[in-house]
Amino acid sequence: MPKTAINKTATFELFLFIAGETGISLSELSQLTDLSKQACLQQIEKLKQKYEEDETSALTIIETASKYRMTSKEKFSKILKDYAKNPTHQSLSKSGLEVLSIIAYKQPITRVAIDQLRGMNSSGVLATLRAFDLIEQVGTLEVVGRPSLYGTTEFFLDYMGVNELSELPQVDESQYTTTQEQDLFNTDKVDIFEENENHEN
Repeated sequence: MPKTAINKTATFELFLFIAGETGISLSELSQLTDLSKQACLQQIEKLKQKYEEDETSALTIIETASKYRMTSKEKFSKILKDYAKNPTHQSLSKSGLEVLSIIAYKQPITRVAIDQLRGMNSSGVLATLRAFDLIEQVGTLEVVGRPSLYGTTEFFLDYMGVNELSELPQVDESQYTTTQEQDLFNTDKVDIFEENENHEN
């Protein structure tokens, strides 16, 4: 059975999809594909143009901290915010609440630092929180690789029903763990979303 050739653009799309929130650099793409950095950049631009011209696609590609990431187009931000506000989706998963709590109290913070606190990879959760506009990249850490620093957004404050971060419940940092996944806060503080909803009722 003849071997089917794999389209180069599709290959780059796959690498961007797998890289997720972490992103992927031209150097990494060059090593993975045996193409020059310039050729890799051309493929990235080709894929980005394809997304931009395709009205049926919600995707685009952005570059931050010398890495390329697949994300949603800016024009869909309101749809994502409305989705996040929908009562059906207001209850985040345990992982989502855990990562959001870490960022809220430890910001600015890198994904690696979050992973160390949780003891597991947080890329997927970060992508979800960014899609809901609850967190955003607020800068980069001035070390090798310049990893992204994350913080909460103004929408997060609106979502929580507070005017500033200082109004969030105080927490006991001894509840943080680096060895296992568990609630970061005491049971009377863990669900900060639920606590806020109770105040409104």
